[in-house]
Amino acid sequence: MNINMIKKLISNLLTIILFVVFVGLLFIVISSKAAGGEPQVFGYQLKTVLSGSMEPGIHTGSIIAVKPGGDMSRFEKGDVITFKADETRLVTHRITEVIKSGNQVMYRTKGDNNKTEDLEPVLSSNVVAEYTGFTIPYVGYFMDFAKSKNGSALLLILPGVLLLSYSIVTIWKAIAQIDNKHTKDSKTA
Repeated sequence: MNINMIKKLISNLLTIILFVVFVGLLFIVISSKAAGGEPQVFGYQLKTVLSGSMEPGIHTGSIIAVKPGGDMSRFEKGDVITFKADETRLVTHRITEVIKSGNQVMYRTKGDNNKTEDLEPVLSSNVVAEYTGFTIPYVGYFMDFAKSKNGSALLLILPGVLLLSYSIVTIWKAIAQIDNKHTKDSKTA
């Protein structure tokens, strides 16, 4: 393999990586806006962890995948659920006790890193999803930034500018090579 083939391979690889990053960021920003906050992939919602209540299993700043839907009274002790703590706040904690009273099911919950159970039991109607066990540490910070106005703009514009700049440099080099070849051909003729 000569040096020109290696340069071309690196150039093509860099173009592909920039394009994939651009499409990925575009997907994250659009899906988070369309979902009203958290993106959804193949029926799973991605949630950002904002506290350390579930550490060390789930670190602050991680994203987790949760599965919404289904019978929310099906959970058992030890399951990890995401529920509405109030109108604006979701919490992901482990069930410590299932309380059944007639048709009503409630759950006592506790964060793995908390010393005490949560004060109020959770009604099954307030459960929004079940934690699947899938966690990506520290990506949640990025997701929160992507949801902001400045983050959305930056994450859409920056990869596009990088891709455009790289394309301009590639075209400029190609034109320079054509000019060099044309100059050599005219000198030999």
